[in-house]
Amino acid sequence: MRTDTSPGTLPAREHLPAGDAGTPVLDVVIPVYNEEKDLQPCVLRLHEHLKRTFPYAFRITIADNASIDTTPQVAARLESEIPEVTSFRLEQKGRGRALRTVWSASDAPILAYMDVDLSTDLNALLPLVAPLISGHSDLAIGSRLARSSRVVRGAKREFISRTYNLILRGSLQARFSDAQCGFKAIRRDVAQALLPLVEDTGWFFDTEMLVLAERAGLRIHEVPVDWVDDPNSTVHIVKTATEDLKGVWRVGKALASGSLPLDRVTRPFGDDPRDRDIQDVPKGLARQLVGFCVVGGLSTLFYLVLYSLFRQFGGSQVANALALLVSAVANTAANRRLTFGVRGRGGAVRHQAQGLVVFAIGLALTSGSLAALNAASSDPAHSTELAVLVAANLAATVLRFLLFRAWVFPDRGDSAEEPPLAALNSPSSPTYSTAPQSPQHPQYPGSYAPLPQRQSQQGSYDTASTTQFRAGEAADGTWRDATMQLQPVRPHDTDPRNSR
Repeated sequence: MRTDTSPGTLPAREHLPAGDAGTPVLDVVIPVYNEEKDLQPCVLRLHEHLKRTFPYAFRITIADNASIDTTPQVAARLESEIPEVTSFRLEQKGRGRALRTVWSASDAPILAYMDVDLSTDLNALLPLVAPLISGHSDLAIGSRLARSSRVVRGAKREFISRTYNLILRGSLQARFSDAQCGFKAIRRDVAQALLPLVEDTGWFFDTEMLVLAERAGLRIHEVPVDWVDDPNSTVHIVKTATEDLKGVWRVGKALASGSLPLDRVTRPFGDDPRDRDIQDVPKGLARQLVGFCVVGGLSTLFYLVLYSLFRQFGGSQVANALALLVSAVANTAANRRLTFGVRGRGGAVRHQAQGLVVFAIGLALTSGSLAALNAASSDPAHSTELAVLVAANLAATVLRFLLFRAWVFPDRGDSAEEPPLAALNSPSSPTYSTAPQSPQHPQYPGSYAPLPQRQSQQGSYDTASTTQFRAGEAADGTWRDATMQLQPVRPHDTDPRNSR
């Protein structure tokens, strides 16, 4: 695992300032390998969409991963015909390698990428990058597994995707919902600090970047997307899954050993100047661990009392099962309220059901310990039984805490609403400060400049006269139904030259 020196602690997030400059605000990278048929339709449709809907200057970068067909010639032709398109050639394969190379050299403050098949509806692009422009978030990802996402794909891919994300939640405690959707964006100052820590150069690049960003306390914004599977995808599922599992093991081991300098990729507590002097903001783990130990100690005493009581009326296995069942229900209720701070009745039944699953694991450990003791001694003493049960419960307690924290009562964080587009063009935005600049690159000269604002066909964007309303509030101050009717996917987002 890499331990390269990164630029240092990140500055507080701030809104990118609006202004008139030639530097693109958004650089959309399209990694390709042997995509001579799909590349031109993809770039034309993406360019038309950005030209029509994106209010700032942009660039489309084609990152060719050592293609051996005519993809380089197609990319060169598009670069010569469209001013906002540029191409970059790599002599080695690897999507992660392509993204790292282009993102590290780009001068745009917002960096994004999407797959060449454009499976994701392009209407999600502006919601993806808006929180990054406003300074609300550090990274943004499209999610096919959100409740409001609309996805069309086969059962096999759906199963693999959901299984993989469950593995990430269980092993790396990841809280983001979709690691593999080819639709992501990152602020350039974050990329400069984070990319030196990401080792993978292939398909696991996305997952590793997100896991490290989340562990460092960076904010990841998720956008529900409409997504249609590409039936002609050339991704080798088994090989990719194997490499991903190897990556999960490598990253998990590095995080457990503390070999990653994640403290160098952190944000101040808040953007308010009064908040930036706050030190050692608690993450909740220490408090939860203390609360869990207190509840666990009391639960263990309660369990032993129940076991001794039930043991007088039945065998050791029956007494153990009954005592563990009653104490597990009480333990889950106490931890729910005291350790993890969950109030109210919402989700109580689900939490108890999940707690019973954890109870079943504890039952297997303790029952197995009793079975081993009875096999070793035909008539063990009561004190010996209690000692064996205490040892087994200690092991079950550690596992119970991990499952409670990662599965039953996960910390999902606070979801803030995206800022309205009018707020992104506010003329009163503060000056944007960045991490140290990366070396100059011949294809990407210059450094951060004030945020340029592209003119529309109807004239300039007049932010001073923009009026903002809350959801459901009309201009006359009355309240109306804020529900928006769903429209067909991509109703106006097709190009006559695109046969797909």
